[in-house]
Amino acid sequence: MLIRIEPESDTPIYAQISNQIIEGIARGFIQPGESLPSVRAFAADLGVNMHTVNKSYHQLEQKGIIRIVPKSGAIISSPHDFTEVSYNRLKDDYKPLIAESLVLGLSKKQIQELVTALIKDIKEE
Repeated sequence: MLIRIEPESDTPIYAQISNQIIEGIARGFIQPGESLPSVRAFAADLGVNMHTVNKSYHQLEQKGIIRIVPKSGAIISSPHDFTEVSYNRLKDDYKPLIAESLVLGLSKKQIQELVTALIKDIKEE
């Protein structure tokens, strides 16, 4: 999996890393149970500060995407680890985006088609 950092982006680098790891998992490039590189090695590979990668890993851990195991590193969680807390967090994250879509004039059908197209893009590439 290749992580691309866009320094000029409005999205913070730690969030870019987190988002691309999540997408890599969704696309099947990284499997549950696999380990991510150490913070030090990953930071060196990406040419970013170790604290940036550390922040990304901790964000992923808070979301339940990875588990940080002492002396073993960051390990991709199993989909079976999904909890009601995760469901509620996702619902809270989606709500403002859906509201914004409605305010911009998208219909319910257009929003559903957009979500379906995004899922198809992630799963079929």
